[in-house]
Amino acid sequence: MPRKPIELPKIESLSILDEDGNVDKALEPKIDKDTLKTMLRYMLLARRTDERMLLMQRQGRCGTFPQSSGHEAISMGSAIHLQKEDWHIPAYRELAGLLYRGWTIEHTLLYWNGFEEGARPPEGVNDLPVCVPIASQLLHAAGIGMGMRIKDQNNIVMTYFGDGASSEGDCHEALNFAAVYQAPVVFVCLNNQYAISVPLAKQMKNETIAQRAIAYGMPGIRVDGNDVLAVYVATQEAIARAKAGEGPTLIEGLTYRFTPHTTADDPKRYRSEEECNTWAKREPIARYKKYLIAKGVMTQADIDSMEAEIDAEIKQSVTKTETLMQSAELSNPLSMFDYLYNDMPPYLNEQREELKAELEKSKKGNKSEGQAAAGHH
Repeated sequence: MPRKPIELPKIESLSILDEDGNVDKALEPKIDKDTLKTMLRYMLLARRTDERMLLMQRQGRCGTFPQSSGHEAISMGSAIHLQKEDWHIPAYRELAGLLYRGWTIEHTLLYWNGFEEGARPPEGVNDLPVCVPIASQLLHAAGIGMGMRIKDQNNIVMTYFGDGASSEGDCHEALNFAAVYQAPVVFVCLNNQYAISVPLAKQMKNETIAQRAIAYGMPGIRVDGNDVLAVYVATQEAIARAKAGEGPTLIEGLTYRFTPHTTADDPKRYRSEEECNTWAKREPIARYKKYLIAKGVMTQADIDSMEAEIDAEIKQSVTKTETLMQSAELSNPLSMFDYLYNDMPPYLNEQREELKAELEKSKKGNKSEGQAAAGHH
């Protein structure tokens, strides 16, 4: 028998808005003015919060955290489509989408200061907490999507992961299960080209992450991840397919991490300044501002006013959070035991009592030192 070629689906690349703010009119989506403004607001809110947190971290007022600057178009261009009943399953660079979904700046500040209260989703919001263990959230997303399919619910799951996560076994299993069970999951990969310090070329031999979709039997597309309009269109199409019972989609958003992997990382050790400068010219917010001004949706004065409102909002949130962190409710280390189990296991109870005794001992010691110091004076 002769060898026969197998016809495979083609993978497309989509870009609508270039780095200078020029738009492809034939591909430009119809989006109302209020939605266009909302997208900019949350992209800016995420960027300015991220920048403020970096300053706080350098001042010792925030713990180590992964910045999301440069990833706003992927997060916001996709999350804008989500309905209340849909599920949003983030990794840890989706700050714009989280803020849009109802998470507060206080949530973010608390979480990256080590308070698990910051991981508690807002009441009535179908989100899972920020997920630091790489790719594990994708299994949760696939499971929720499979549950929706079994219950015949007409909702979708949107989940996010990085290029490094795409090399994890959890990612393979999630994509495979979602495809086999036709789960309504939109998998969004934030391909910022580095898994911490490992460049994409050392992670995989294929040209795109999107083409992996072919192996799983689902549609795949690569979009310009710094083009919020391209992300908007690709996710809109994926959601329509999912709601029509056609299963999952893999979207690869090609972007760049303008910042270190986390505030504990030094990217100068593995990236060139020239590469960083090239990608800095392609960042998502600057081009989107140009587009909105050229389209007559906003003026520069409108944008400046929005920036001032955002600045005031962030300052207020920082003050509120730092006050909250000093409160008795959050500054009590014993509270870490309170919400793990309905009936606490004996070994945890022993640990709680041991910590309680140490804290009381420490408090007495500090009190005695204070009295001795007062007597000395």
